[in-house]
Amino acid sequence: MEAHSIERKLAAIFAADVEGYSRLMGLDEVGTLRTLNRYRAIIDPLIASYRGRIFNTAGDSILADFASAVDAVQCAIEVQDAIAKENADRPAGEQIRFRIGLHVGDIIVQEGNLFGDAVNIAARLEALAEPGGICISRTARDQIGTKLPIGFIDLGEQQVKNITQPVHAYAVSTGAVTPSSEIATPLRPIGASLRSKGSRSAALVVGIVAAIGIGIAVWWAWPKTNSPAPHATAAMSVQRPTVSEPKSTPRLSIVVLPFTNLSNDPEQEYFADGITDDLTSDLSRISGSFVIARSTAFTYKGKPIDVKQIGRELSVRYVLEGSVRRTGDQVRVNAQLIDAESGAHLWADQFDTSRANLAEAQSEITGRLAWTLNIELISDAGQRIEHENTVDPDARDLVMRGWASFYRPNSMANNQEALRAFERALELDPRSAEARSGIARVLVGTVSAIWNSTSFQQEDVQKDLARAERLLFEAIESDPNQPMAYAVMGLLRRMQSRLNESRIAFEKAMMLDPNFEWANMQLGWTMLFLGEPGDAIAHGEKSLRLSPRDPSIFWRYELLGWCHLVSNHVNEAIDLFTKGRTANPRIWTTAYGLAGALALKGDLDRAKAVLTESLKLKPEINSLAQWYAFLPWTNKDNAPRFWEMQDKTLDEGLRRIGFPEK
Repeated sequence: MEAHSIERKLAAIFAADVEGYSRLMGLDEVGTLRTLNRYRAIIDPLIASYRGRIFNTAGDSILADFASAVDAVQCAIEVQDAIAKENADRPAGEQIRFRIGLHVGDIIVQEGNLFGDAVNIAARLEALAEPGGICISRTARDQIGTKLPIGFIDLGEQQVKNITQPVHAYAVSTGAVTPSSEIATPLRPIGASLRSKGSRSAALVVGIVAAIGIGIAVWWAWPKTNSPAPHATAAMSVQRPTVSEPKSTPRLSIVVLPFTNLSNDPEQEYFADGITDDLTSDLSRISGSFVIARSTAFTYKGKPIDVKQIGRELSVRYVLEGSVRRTGDQVRVNAQLIDAESGAHLWADQFDTSRANLAEAQSEITGRLAWTLNIELISDAGQRIEHENTVDPDARDLVMRGWASFYRPNSMANNQEALRAFERALELDPRSAEARSGIARVLVGTVSAIWNSTSFQQEDVQKDLARAERLLFEAIESDPNQPMAYAVMGLLRRMQSRLNESRIAFEKAMMLDPNFEWANMQLGWTMLFLGEPGDAIAHGEKSLRLSPRDPSIFWRYELLGWCHLVSNHVNEAIDLFTKGRTANPRIWTTAYGLAGALALKGDLDRAKAVLTESLKLKPEINSLAQWYAFLPWTNKDNAPRFWEMQDKTLDEGLRRIGFPEK
């Protein structure tokens, strides 16, 4: 009889807390409390106005329940909007920013308080959110459907503390939901109220990290190539976001600096670099982590290290550095974790292993780091160790050599050297999924680079693409948890004009590794061609945050420039294209896009001058017809929204300065 007396109900649970509350209290206890009380005076009425009820508070946290997931999300968006306005005039280090998690589930009601897994899951989702962001469960996402004109970033399955089953999470993003009609609903600019004349419409909130993506027509999408860069696609109706300012340091943010090679043989440099790459990948898969990309981390290689300066430059809290000494098959790895703010050494250890057991030693390093930082590892780590322990150590060594060659400055010689190493690895170990992914990436990248060159041979191209596709299918079948295979598949599908499949492949890659910077950027290009520039901007900005010192940073500016141009955000486009040209003045598509943006603004003389520079770099693109022919993987059939937006912005600008149609 007692069980029947328990009151239950279905509710949308809203959980919020202040990011960095302890730090703020340590800086100014009285001032922080005063500010928090002022913000609560804003938040509490908003919750009530959306028919929510606060049932628990503790210091900096708020728990509320709503009868509707739609009301809960609208309230969360308006809360973050209001707090962002309040923070606008405060120094970054003194801002109070909330993280919000939302879940819909069955809860127990007892004396006005609520209990159960639904409450716990909402709290865990809040911990996954970025400061100023909102993270919701799949259950809440399904309840919302297309009722609100907001976008979502799929974060995949998340293993959260004290919850048995993984929770599928989504971040509320800057893009608009695309209903079945394929027409995106406009979003209102950040800072606009969610209400208008009695009805509530959703606004935009800066979302969480995690997206998916991979390469575009190589001369612009392939990050290493020196050929021209992509073009953009964005919905004219999408909200007008700007490139975000650097965010506060995430709690679990880290850079893995290149490990020092202590072996007497300088040829072993690739081995130390390979261990650095593996540790970066392992840490990237930790739920809620923010790991700086390899391309930026390696800009510090061989330079004097000032961890405090690195922490400031990259906005990370931790630096992992170490050394590798290899003697024959024996390997000694030293690793140390440093607090980037104080410079204090938090943890250090030494690992003696062999090449055959290297994967296990690397996972042990990651595990000890996780224990030190009080974080939880992803659930498939054990499977990865089991898989890699079956790989022949010589094959594994060749895979590391292959990636070391591939990441050198782009050249046909380096790519061919990488290909030979991957091919040899596959001969030694026919089971190697990594070797297959490496071969496929080199093949697809090479095809992309020569597509519009005089060396283009259709028969050879199709043969290489067919082989790459087969290898990727085999790699995924052998190891379904390998992000690189899905990312290369995303690039391949885009080259085949299969944009939706490209998006799905990139999203899978980023579900496996949310910090996969290259995939983030390349997903941005795919979303651009799909006519969703708002989502593309979110991925482009995430790419910049993950690799702020990337040697190929001009591709990131290029992506964002095209997104803003086709969205008719002319000033933003001009600024981004200018940054791209500063980083690399040889990319003709940057000049081409800048000419269109300047013409749209009315700066016709400067637009003509920049277009002349574009023609010097790429003389054959001397008309709009030639430009259309240059886009081999997008056309009016598979990317109609992109072409429509381009015609109204880029093409219109170029027509104003006399650029011919044919």
